[in-house]
Amino acid sequence: MKGQKMIIGVTGASGALYARLLLEKLRLVHDQVDACGIILSENAKAVWKYELNEDPDSIAYPDWMTVYNPADFFAPMASGSAGYNTMIVCPCTMGTLGRIASGVSSDLLTRAADVMLKERKKLILVPRETPFSLVHLNNMKLLTEAGAIICPASPSFYSKPVAIEALAMTVVDRVLSLAGFELGSYAWGSAEGPL
Repeated sequence: MKGQKMIIGVTGASGALYARLLLEKLRLVHDQVDACGIILSENAKAVWKYELNEDPDSIAYPDWMTVYNPADFFAPMASGSAGYNTMIVCPCTMGTLGRIASGVSSDLLTRAADVMLKERKKLILVPRETPFSLVHLNNMKLLTEAGAIICPASPSFYSKPVAIEALAMTVVDRVLSLAGFELGSYAWGSAEGPL
């Protein structure tokens, strides 16, 4: 199987744990990834530090992961010719979701998402917000009609997770499954779970 060329966007929504677990899980399935571009907004970095007590700028990434400045419109994912397969924005603020829905490419993250839509590639947005306003729902409807997948950060409980990381991982596994990864994680109706 040819590995994916993907983009991970992280915004300033609460839920930095989802982003950290997503990046950690990608390391475990690195045989399914050729390259991964990472875009962290400044607010994402601030929330990461606040919620996880760690600096995302101090993470040592493997050579197949590259972090890009959100102001860098010369980064490869700013153009469809770069050939990325999948983009995941996790967690995704409602502001970011709204800008993507409106076609407002004000930074590299929103430009990359715009490119994914115009190239008819997979764009998965993981909003971490509750409740949703009608504006949020209309933006999600518009993006769904444009080809994006909206996967709210709603954990599942049927695998009986016993720790917060395991609970959050139910969302990460679902997102990566939607992206086409083979994970071997818990599945409803499996031998380990309810039938």
